[in-house]
Amino acid sequence: MTDRSPQGMGPAFRRWRARRPFWGGLLLTLGGAEVLLTMKASMKVIMHVGMQGLAGYLLPTVMLLCGLLTLFSPAQRIFYSIIGVLVSLGTWLTSNLGGFFIGLLLGLIGSCLTFGWLPEQEPRVSRRKRRKARAAAAALAEGAGEPA
Repeated sequence: MTDRSPQGMGPAFRRWRARRPFWGGLLLTLGGAEVLLTMKASMKVIMHVGMQGLAGYLLPTVMLLCGLLTLFSPAQRIFYSIIGVLVSLGTWLTSNLGGFFIGLLLGLIGSCLTFGWLPEQEPRVSRRKRRKARAAAAALAEGAGEPA
């Protein structure tokens, strides 16, 4: 029998993903890829040519690289997230309104998630589990004869 979770992810991937701002880096990478792909759109679809092409390809490439570097080098995540926000906002002017807003939003959300990620943060406990723990503590205190 294999040691895999029900979702199909192995425990090694889960450990790797837990040690880095995975979703932020992934969204930043996807935002850069989306903006790059909209730069290749046909002329009928292009809304804004922007800065004669070079910056239109340079900024989404930097976005994509910042997302990948966030995934594979999480120690520098603050620097990559700041660069990611600035470059994502720059795509508004240079790359079809930031990839028709989709790439721009993906880049901004991914950069914000990366900036806010804390590596040593305790996992959150859901309200339901906190409520159950309080009820169990109250029942235990009540059973011991102490006032709740």
